[in-house]
Amino acid sequence: MDNHYDVVIIGTGAGGGTLAHTLAPSGKRILLLERGDYLRREPENWDSRAVFVQARYKAPEEWYDKDGQPFHPGAHYFVGGNTKVYGAILFRLRERDFGEVRHHAGISPAWPLSYADFAPYYSRAERLYHVHGERGSDPTEPPADGPYPYPAVTHEPRIQQLHDDLARRGLHPFPLPVGVRLDESDWEHSACVRCNRLDGFPCLVDGKADAHVVAVRPALEHPGVTLLRRARVERLETDGTGRTVNRVVVDRDGVREAYSGDIVVVACGAVNSAALLLRSANDRHPDGLANSSGVVGRHYMCHINSALLALSKTPNDTRFQKTLGVNDYYWGADDYEYPLGHIQLLGKTDGQMLRAGAPRLTPGPALELAARHAIDFWLTTEDLPLPENRVTVDRHGRINLSYTDRNTESHQRLVAKLRHLLPHLGCRDRLLPNTFSRDARIPIAGVAHQCGTVRFGTDPAESALDVSCKAHDLDNLYVVDTSFFPSSSAVNPALTAMANSIRVGDHLAERLGVSLAPAVPAQVAGERVPTGAAR
Repeated sequence: MDNHYDVVIIGTGAGGGTLAHTLAPSGKRILLLERGDYLRREPENWDSRAVFVQARYKAPEEWYDKDGQPFHPGAHYFVGGNTKVYGAILFRLRERDFGEVRHHAGISPAWPLSYADFAPYYSRAERLYHVHGERGSDPTEPPADGPYPYPAVTHEPRIQQLHDDLARRGLHPFPLPVGVRLDESDWEHSACVRCNRLDGFPCLVDGKADAHVVAVRPALEHPGVTLLRRARVERLETDGTGRTVNRVVVDRDGVREAYSGDIVVVACGAVNSAALLLRSANDRHPDGLANSSGVVGRHYMCHINSALLALSKTPNDTRFQKTLGVNDYYWGADDYEYPLGHIQLLGKTDGQMLRAGAPRLTPGPALELAARHAIDFWLTTEDLPLPENRVTVDRHGRINLSYTDRNTESHQRLVAKLRHLLPHLGCRDRLLPNTFSRDARIPIAGVAHQCGTVRFGTDPAESALDVSCKAHDLDNLYVVDTSFFPSSSAVNPALTAMANSIRVGDHLAERLGVSLAPAVPAQVAGERVPTGAAR
């Protein structure tokens, strides 16, 4: 009986961690299983050589591509999951993203729910994750019930100049929605110190609003919530009917353990969640759990992303650079009828980061000079949910990720739009590869925006989950990471995963017959709670 819980949640990132926070006040026994440990706070957290060149915090494992070639995925197994190193840009999907969207390379399908169904949960997720922004400045922004919980993070001088130059070209640059525990009116008590180590780094001072800091840690203050670290779930087993998951089999520090729950929730990330369901095949579910439709593992999406560097003619001394975005090309352009995508700034690079992305470049003063003049851009085009882009598990238990992107014409046009703007932005007229890849395009190992492998829907023949993210085939199995996405949109997926977890949390509370207190973030000392928000 000690190993039985009301709810077992596998994974502690944007999905699992947020769900734990939502359910924690219920008084129910909740078990969190995390395959990693706490990410150690150490000087290397902010050491670009340790993080980018030595890949100190990446998972030490190999996956295999469609040609059978091994690669090291950009996965991070810690309490808080990949949010420990994410850039904390927390967008709502655009309202039109929930409908069918026609692209140059195909059709992005409609979701079974509308933006209106998600809107109140987006608002709750923005409060929980301390999102700073400015309503009305983004021309594609969906309607909201009020302002952002916290004011937009201010631009530093070179980025303010960039904003003004873009505006003079007739564009509509806007402050990015950033999840940071920041109070620019009270630096003495602000957790965030506005450093140049937000994007891709763990936060040494807990200034980043990651799932560990704002969700898991407060959840553990409730007596019914238990966290087991270094607990890798090997498989899920069902009872004789095949309708109920009755055993969660775990390898914990090399020891095999088993747990059970009235409700079992998978939140391992789109690749690992699909792999777990596939590994859990049995006589009743020969193709894997929740997979009578055959869609588990299929429709993998990760966005078509490029990391690009513009060279400013004047030095760019910005530290906290990730404050500006452009969505004027999100739905197309005057010379192109199909959506192009989204442009945002990356965190500020240094010479070590440039060397990690382009090791053939000469190390030393030349790279440092380039980094000092760099303005770093991240470009995102929607990825399409193709069934042949899929996760499989071979007989050795290895993860195979077969992926080919198709919507490249739109992405190339988005890159060209930015390149043509450069002479008007005080920059040289060419774009260079940035930190994350040798040729600017993010390679298959870049899985930060992974989604779509266990899609939800109303038709059990076409989807693995229902609209509450419960498996069609089982009575007590849910999936709450970005696996449930039917399409990827062209904005960062994290906030949608968080909002969905709150939505599913409300559903589970109703199923369990309990009421929940509103999920509200702990206040940072000195940080102003928005007017009307509960403390």
